[in-house]
Amino acid sequence: MGRDIVEKTKKTAALYFEGVTDERPFDLWRSFDKDLARDFSLFITGQMYAREKIPHPTRQLVTVAALTVLSRLEELRLHIQAALNVGCSPGEIAEVIFQTAIYGGVPATNAALKTLRSVLEERGQWPLADV
Repeated sequence: MGRDIVEKTKKTAALYFEGVTDERPFDLWRSFDKDLARDFSLFITGQMYAREKIPHPTRQLVTVAALTVLSRLEELRLHIQAALNVGCSPGEIAEVIFQTAIYGGVPATNAALKTLRSVLEERGQWPLADV
């Protein structure tokens, strides 16, 4: 594995997950298999998330939408934090979550909005000023 992919992985992980206090998937994987955790991390963070075909905020909003529709709330929580870290506003994240009601249903949207609110409360960004 090239040194550049390792550096890309570290740089992208720092960009997305700086200050995240929840358990990161890498830490979970590593507790079971450190070599596979490294491979997953190099691919997911160092290759997929490090791609520059679309901006990081767009990539995170897409991720938030997919995780909302799939009702993957733990992973959604992590990526809401990442979206905020790369510059997405709470309003943009909420709008993406509202958009998913059409495809994932209102219960999935409500659960995602509660997750967003929880993250914003922890970050001292709740209640929203512009509502």
